[in-house]
This record gives sequence, structure tokens and C-alpha cells, in this order.
Amino acid sequence: MNGAQSVIRTLMAHGVDTCFANPGTSEMHLVQAIDAVPESRAILCLFEGVCTGAADGYGRMKGVPATTLLHLGAGLGNGIANLHNCRRAGTPLVNIIGDHAIHHVAYDAPLTSDIEAVAKPVSNWIRTSRTSDGAGLDAADAIRAAMAPNPDPRGGVSTLILPADCAWGPGRVAPKADGFDAAVAKARVPTDVIESAARQIDSATMLFVDGNGLGVPGVTAAGRIAAKTGCSVYSPTFPARVEAGPDLPVINRLPYFPEQILELLGTVRRLVLVGAERPVSFFAYQNLPSDLVPEGCEVIRVAHRHEDVARALADIADALDAPPAEVPGGRRPDVPAGPLRVRNIAATLAARAPDNCIVAVDSGGGGAAYGVMQRCVRHTWLNLTGGAIGQGGPAAVGAAVACPDRPVLALLGDGGAMYTNQFLWTAARENLDLVSVIFSNRQYNILEVEYRRLGVNEIGERAASLFDLSGPDLDWVALANAQGVAGTRAETCEEFDKSLGDALAEGGAHLIEAVL
Repeated sequence: MNGAQSVIRTLMAHGVDTCFANPGTSEMHLVQAIDAVPESRAILCLFEGVCTGAADGYGRMKGVPATTLLHLGAGLGNGIANLHNCRRAGTPLVNIIGDHAIHHVAYDAPLTSDIEAVAKPVSNWIRTSRTSDGAGLDAADAIRAAMAPNPDPRGGVSTLILPADCAWGPGRVAPKADGFDAAVAKARVPTDVIESAARQIDSATMLFVDGNGLGVPGVTAAGRIAAKTGCSVYSPTFPARVEAGPDLPVINRLPYFPEQILELLGTVRRLVLVGAERPVSFFAYQNLPSDLVPEGCEVIRVAHRHEDVARALADIADALDAPPAEVPGGRRPDVPAGPLRVRNIAATLAARAPDNCIVAVDSGGGGAAYGVMQRCVRHTWLNLTGGAIGQGGPAAVGAAVACPDRPVLALLGDGGAMYTNQFLWTAARENLDLVSVIFSNRQYNILEVEYRRLGVNEIGERAASLFDLSGPDLDWVALANAQGVAGTRAETCEEFDKSLGDALAEGGAHLIEAVL
């Protein structure tokens, strides 16, 4: 057994069996090791940003890490935007990065770089192996670090750098340690904190919930607290994962723009942080504060995201002797007719989406479906967490790999989807049950909105050209077909409804370009 095999077999021994890969020469021994371990699953992605985004989506759904296999510092750098999103989501992930043999680094070959420096902004744990015999132990440590409940904003990304000579030299497996559990227990919030919070929550209170508090137990408990006290319940604008449906209480999302948040919080007297952080403006704006908690609003910290938020909510509900949660129990809307609008697409998705589906979103109009879907369709919602667009499609791929029995919808803006459109090829190759909806308005719409927020009434030709995706128009059907995905174009509600129904009925990878 060589060091590369010891790494792969150690990962397998610890329950980490899925790798999203884009390898190069320095990773060939790792590729050979994957080939020698048939129980492992290696999935080729044509761009490193798809690897990292898919590993994020997989980890959010599975709760255990996938690995990436990337080529030196350049390959890691190509994947770094979605590692930023992954860090912000707190998802467990293990990067395996090949490097030159230790003795070769001194020659400064063309692909030599400081891989640890590239990894540092997005990793909570970094190690470069120094011996082939210890590579398996390094892999075991990487898994433990990824699974540890880490405080924000450290995240759960571990990066193990494996020099080529540590891969080809003799190695040994690091067996699973006694008592090792991939699902590391989160710390329970002390009783005195729970009791103090329960005494202060009333109708002027907002529960601000994140972390595992947005799973079924936490959402249910938050609904109980609201039913007892009349408080409102909100999540951050872009939480990593939310469970939603007509049988679960409604969790509102904080608005995006700072003035909207300030207005919302204007009547809130107590902001109770249960897994969430104080709301801050996504960007700085002239004459607007960065910290959006208004003066006179008391902030009470109950739990950090790395603590057991769901248990804390349940404990508060029990301390209040709260009744069962109120749920919307809504029926699905009628399918609209006429020209396509974002709101009409959202209504059609709510009408047709399969129960227990997974929805991954990026930039663009997909977020509009959240409010209507959570009242009538049981589903899991995955958000763009760090603001680096190009995450939704790859995350949908990872979610589909993690949950092959659940249909997946990727709701993507055309601009963001172009960052990582290679996810379509992987979806086709793996025959994933994934329907991608492209909100095709042929522009970076959010940038035009932000530009107008400067007080600009007329956008100049050169400025407008930086927001415009036409001339030439993107042909999403051709892009999909070229990568093995069945694609259709819809310009009316009737066409969109038919395309969506056909795609869901047929299964496999499909794309619908919804022309707005």
C-alpha cells in the first residue's frame, strides 16, 4: 500500500466515500488509489468550481463530508469561490490537493505555488503531509477537523495537501478510532440561558434562527414559541439549508437591502439570536449603517450556530409550555397563464414541484419561489450563502448525488449559471434527477438595481454594456444539449408548465430556459 491508497482507504474507513474530482499529473497516484478501492465513488467535474460547489451541496444534505480532488494551487484557486460559499454555509468538506514531490519544490517548476496560502482564506484546517507513512493519519485528522462544530466564520473546510512522493511512498491506513462518530455532537445551551430567554420573549420579540435550528425539529420548536408568545420568526437572508412545507411553521427571511431590514426591525424591541448573528448590511452604502440593529432594540444571544440550536429552541418551547406549532397547511396555487414573469414561474413551481424535493438557488429570480413554496410543498431549500455566484448548479449536483431518491430543482439566473455551466455535463453523465430552470433575462439584473441605487436615472451606454448579456444572446438550450442535457425554451406560462411537467415525468437531467 502506498500513501495515496492509505488516504483513500482511511477516508472510506471514516465514512467519506464520495469525491468530486478534477485531477492532474500530481494526483495520478490518488486516481490509481481510487481505482483500487471500488467502494469509493469518484465523480468528474469539468471545472474546479463545480467540484467545490457540488461537495458543498453534498455535505449540506448528507451531513458528512465529500472530498474534492484538485490539481495543485492553480486548481484549488479555480475552486475557491464556492469554497467561500461552503465556509459561509458551515458545510463539512475535505479538500485533497496534490503537490509536487517535496524534493521537486525547490526547482520552482511552472505549477509550483504556495498552496497553503491559497487555502488559508477558506479553510479551518490545513496540513501538508511530510511522510507517506503518516498520510493516512493526516486524512483522519482532516475528517475530524471538518466535522468539528466550528464557530462562525471558520466553517468546516479542511484542506490536506499531499506531495507526490508522500503519495507514491509506502503508507498505512489510519483505522477508525474507538468512539469516532462522524456526527459530532453540538454543545447544548445551558439551562439558565434557556430560562432567561424564555422569560423575555413576547410579541415585540423577533427570533432570529440559523444553523440546525432550520431543520424540522428546530422549525417546529420555533413555531411553538411563536404560537405561545406571538413573537415573529426569521432566518438570515441566505441560510445554508431550510426545511419547509405546509406541515411546518413558516420561517420568514430577512430582506436583502439594509433599509428594508431597518424598517422591519423598527418595531422589534428584542432580537433573540438563536444560531444567527446580528444582521449587517450585505454591502456598505452611503448614509446607511453597517450594523442594522436599531437603537433601542435589545439583542439577546441564546446560541451560536455551532451549538445545538434546534435543542435550544425545543428547550425554550418546553420552558414556555408552548402548544403545538401553527402551520400554513396551504394548498398548491393554480398554474397561471400568459407571458412569463418571475412571480408566474414561482407559482408554477409551487403548483408542480414534487413533494420532498430539494431546491438549490443562486442569483436571479429563483428566490421568489421560496415564500409561495414553503406554504404548500414539502421541500429542502439550499441558498447561495456567501454571495459568490455560480454555486446553485453545482450544489444541486451534490445534493442529487447525496439524495438519489429525491428530485432536485436548480433555480438559476442566467448570469450566475454561466459561471459554472459545466455542472450540466456532470448531471448528464451521472444521470442525476435534476431539473435546472434558467431565469433568462439576459442581464445582471441585480447590478442594474444597485447602479440605480446610486441615484442614476439614465444608465449610459458603456455602463449598460457591463450589465447586459445580449448581443450575442446566450442559447441555453444549445448549451444544455451540447453537454448531454435535454433542453427546452419557454416564453409563456403554458410552455413553462408543459416543459416542467415533461421533465419531472421523464426524470434525469433537464434544463428549461425561462425567457423573461
